[in-house]
Amino acid sequence: MSDPATIAYYKDNAPRYTLSFGQAPSRHLDAFLDRLEPGARVLELGCGGGRDSARIRERGFDLDATDGTPAMVRKANERFDVGARVMRFEELDVEAEYEAVWAHACLLHASRADLPVFLSAICRALKPGGWHYASYKLGDGEGRDLLGRLHNFPDQDWIESAYHDADFRLENVEVFPGKGADGTMRDWIALTVRRP
Repeated sequence: MSDPATIAYYKDNAPRYTLSFGQAPSRHLDAFLDRLEPGARVLELGCGGGRDSARIRERGFDLDATDGTPAMVRKANERFDVGARVMRFEELDVEAEYEAVWAHACLLHASRADLPVFLSAICRALKPGGWHYASYKLGDGEGRDLLGRLHNFPDQDWIESAYHDADFRLENVEVFPGKGADGTMRDWIALTVRRP
């Protein structure tokens, strides 16, 4: 995620993401973690304020929490002490290191041109049979939300094709209504996929 306006938004709003202490982990996280072997190594992309990171660690997994915004990494570590580190999507360059990659509501900020490259890097980073989860706001083309953040706003066919082209096998797809940080209601898509 190299879009300057999107990174600036998260830098400026990092404190807000750690103020809601009672906020539960993402709705799909536990079901995703239930697919993994105990102690599996999990890469989290876009850890934000760290609420999902804390749950992954609480469940006993070997967490590698990352975010592309240094201010968000600081807040995640201050609040949850999860050992988060700064890494942007384009910096992922490992092979067969993780059993799972969790990417809740973060890859939606990748440009449409860059997303296929990032998906291929995620696939390479997974061990054979490894799992990946990501969620996206559905739409009809790349643009910005009311807060100025870049979104790829894919339609369902486009995003499923992007995962197929990156050599993933779709295991579960769910479309559901949700409100984004900008207050806009729209359909979201959650994909759970697997490296063959």
